[in-house]
Amino acid sequence: MKRLIASIAAATITTSLLAAPAASAQTTAPTDPVKALKSRIAPGKGVRFTDVAALVSFTGKTPLLRRTGSFQYGKTDVVASDVTASRSTDEDLGPTESFVLNMLSRPERTIRVGTTSYYSGGPWAPPKGKTWVRHPNGLSAGFSGWYGQLVNAAEPATLKALLAKGRKAGNTYSGTISFGALNRISPWIRHSSLTGIDGEEEKAVLRFTLTLGPDQLPRRLVTVYPKSTHFGDRGDVEDRRFSVETRYTGWGSRLTIKAPPANTVVTMGKRKRLDRGGGRG
Repeated sequence: MKRLIASIAAATITTSLLAAPAASAQTTAPTDPVKALKSRIAPGKGVRFTDVAALVSFTGKTPLLRRTGSFQYGKTDVVASDVTASRSTDEDLGPTESFVLNMLSRPERTIRVGTTSYYSGGPWAPPKGKTWVRHPNGLSAGFSGWYGQLVNAAEPATLKALLAKGRKAGNTYSGTISFGALNRISPWIRHSSLTGIDGEEEKAVLRFTLTLGPDQLPRRLVTVYPKSTHFGDRGDVEDRRFSVETRYTGWGSRLTIKAPPANTVVTMGKRKRLDRGGGRG
């Protein structure tokens, strides 16, 4: 009997010891997505993304643009980005859409360090011997910025706003948020438009679906809003919508984004806000 009691006691102690690390691991796992994001933010760290922008109508979805890129962090937030955009279709989708796609008949790349942007390809035409056009107060992602993902879930303030506006179901948050609300908190969207967001655009609302991974970090973000917001066709009888799907990978990975070599750059100079993008150097 004594041996039996000793065996049971030993088994109980062993089980407790084995269970302790697992319980400890569970208590240290991030539960707040904003805290989880901030835990990955440090100078020289970042995240990569891909996004696909498409027109959605009754007949289906037509991909327009595909972008790949990365965000680099400083101490508290995004301090640099590198985005490459290319068109995804040759279809004739209407005069406005065709104009946008023609501007990106060549892949466009935008490097932004601090508030300075460097553009190459796409609609940009630097003088012979140069590759990049520099603007000291440039756009987040060049000409493609207004037609790619405007909601940057890699920004802590933006992520916090999405969580507050969204209805949670498992690891997914779904909801709506206005362009004006985003414009007040997000440097990314503030520098995505050639003319800025004001007037009726501030009132425009987009729908979003944000899916988090087991680590509580953003994995997939889908935004949908009226086509008229971006292409101006307010009388569009088809009521087409604009949709962008973004996927994030490599949270907290080592990442360094640098300005292009000085001898490859021509400076656009200080111009009006309207001239920050879509023009020629």
